[in-house]
Amino acid sequence: MTPPLLVHAGCFAALSPGGDILGTRGTSPDGLFARDARHLSRWRLTADGAPPTVLVPARGTASTTAVLIAAGTRDEPSAWTLFRRQALHGDRLTERLELVNNTAGPLTVTLAVEAGADFADQFELRADDRAYGKPGGHHTVLDTPHGVEFGYHRGSWHSTTTVTADPPPDEVTPDPAPDSVTTDRAPDKGTPDPAPNTVTPDTVTPDTVTLDGAARRLTWRLRLPAHGSGALTLHITARPHGAPDLPPAPVGFGEVLARIDRENTEFTDPPPTPHPAVGDLLERACAQGIGDLARLRVPARGPDGEQVLVPAAGVPWFLTLFGRDSLLTSHFALPYRPGLAEATLLALAATQAGAPDPARVAEPGKIVHEIRHGELAHFREVPYGRYYGSVDSTPLFLTLLHAHAEQTRDTALARRLEPHARAAADWMLGPGGLLGHGYLVYRADARGLLNQNWKDSAGAICFTDGTQATGAVAVAEAQGYAYDALRRTAALARTVWHDTGWADRLDTLAEELRSRFPADFWMPDQEFPALALDGDGRRVDALASDAGHLLWSGILDPDRGRTVGRRLMRPDFFSGWGIRTLASGQAPYHPLSYHRGGIWPHDNAVIALGLARYGLHSEVTTLATALTDAAARHGHRLPEVMAGYRRGGEDESPVPYPHSCSPQAWAAATPLALRTALTAGTPPSLSRDDRAPRGAMSFRRR
Repeated sequence: MTPPLLVHAGCFAALSPGGDILGTRGTSPDGLFARDARHLSRWRLTADGAPPTVLVPARGTASTTAVLIAAGTRDEPSAWTLFRRQALHGDRLTERLELVNNTAGPLTVTLAVEAGADFADQFELRADDRAYGKPGGHHTVLDTPHGVEFGYHRGSWHSTTTVTADPPPDEVTPDPAPDSVTTDRAPDKGTPDPAPNTVTPDTVTPDTVTLDGAARRLTWRLRLPAHGSGALTLHITARPHGAPDLPPAPVGFGEVLARIDRENTEFTDPPPTPHPAVGDLLERACAQGIGDLARLRVPARGPDGEQVLVPAAGVPWFLTLFGRDSLLTSHFALPYRPGLAEATLLALAATQAGAPDPARVAEPGKIVHEIRHGELAHFREVPYGRYYGSVDSTPLFLTLLHAHAEQTRDTALARRLEPHARAAADWMLGPGGLLGHGYLVYRADARGLLNQNWKDSAGAICFTDGTQATGAVAVAEAQGYAYDALRRTAALARTVWHDTGWADRLDTLAEELRSRFPADFWMPDQEFPALALDGDGRRVDALASDAGHLLWSGILDPDRGRTVGRRLMRPDFFSGWGIRTLASGQAPYHPLSYHRGGIWPHDNAVIALGLARYGLHSEVTTLATALTDAAARHGHRLPEVMAGYRRGGEDESPVPYPHSCSPQAWAAATPLALRTALTAGTPPSLSRDDRAPRGAMSFRRR
């Protein structure tokens, strides 16, 4: 059973099947989260002092309903039924409890909600044994006539969570910390709380989970007539530090649902036009993916401070702007939802690096890797507040800028972002390494990411013996992105910015890159490109899926491109569910490894688009069918990553990867990319014709 996960506008609520929050951590933490912090770590409902039995579990991503009853027997069924409805809109979780009396006599039921907020940073909740001091931090609790307000302070940092109820609770009392929640540090007992329903705040020392004395029990005594009902509504509002002011949230539960539905429908309608090459299962996966993308949009700011909604990377760990993830997601969705690309480009232009900052791997013109808003990032206890450890976000920014103009036939955005594009191209040629090293390169960041391509886990860029590549690493797929970025930026320079001299220079650099790439990367004995070059120029010889990205960018000649495409469909790569990140049979392969054996739908989507570019349409169909089957076994939603085990019988499902995000943006957009690969055939190649009319892009078929 998949527990309910509500997602909206950069916030999410991970709940139990009954709608509770227990304060868990590790692989799947629960709670109400906003801007990288947990604003509700405890939310437990009891009826007459006992947790109710879940008759119908909650499920859903926009709103959810659980049906709860008291423990009973066939001869003595529950005297009441509780309908627990929950919905998330922006920074507010709304809950409506409707209690129905099933008996012929009056009934009094005591409902109580145990509430607490630990304000834990998401980096604290990961199961990686890291500890953070957080000096000077302290929690506060303020009882109010309509509920309670939890606060967390650390210097200028101040976040709150407010619980209000209609009708107000009959009483608000201190509640002890639960025995079932494991903490990294022993909780401090704090100081005694004031009397219930006073407005005097009390302060307790911080810990990683709800503290003794910092939780509250809100209690109501509902008196129900025979076969009658009673209801109450609760609002839990998170106010993270630094969060922009949001429009007033709707009050009534029906209003909340109506607004959520209206906002989602504005994005999800209309669906893609039916096409005979697209089967019903893929259309369902596309619909699910578009719905998930609607919920994964988060607020960001453009260059002039305007608000835009960009695709966040995924839940639970990455509900924020990620350069690479947001760019590839927008690429996949471009033919269907071009507004995502515009929003992503504007947000990334606004956060483009200016002055160098080695602590953040920032260099002028570089596009950001990720942005974090949490306490640890704010105080630089982690480097990810605005972190630039990505070798590929910058070329992908340039490819998307041109692709958006080409798709929409509107060059206004390209004209507006010309200075940002020129700065990005200058970074590629200068600090990025194209002129100095001949390739885009990165070096390990000891405080951040050791690998800075899409396979960014430690050890992912490895030789066949499993040894990690070191030094100035040039990963293969980033060179393909760079080639494509140079070609596309040259087209913009020629037809939109009217700088023919710069366009010619970029085209020349692109052709030089394409010419030297096979000499350095191609492994003749394998008839396959190396995963990377290490700092000594040695070929990192593990056979990896990154080679498929070279087809998407077009850097390989037709013969080598088709050779690589067919090689990726052999059984050591293709599991029957998708293409593995690393071919099986090699020493570092592990089917449960994040980047050394798992199957990533977005990786396969890039490969599918590349297969189509090189005319391998049978292979596209095989790959798209496998991924569509996998999606169907996950409720038509592809996860971030699946295990690399071989597909068995028709009744089997993909083995899950235990730490996979879901929903996750580029996995949600993967069905759209598969649809494009199946329906578009060979895409147009860029033309050097500079006679195109102003405001239009010129292209021809190869």
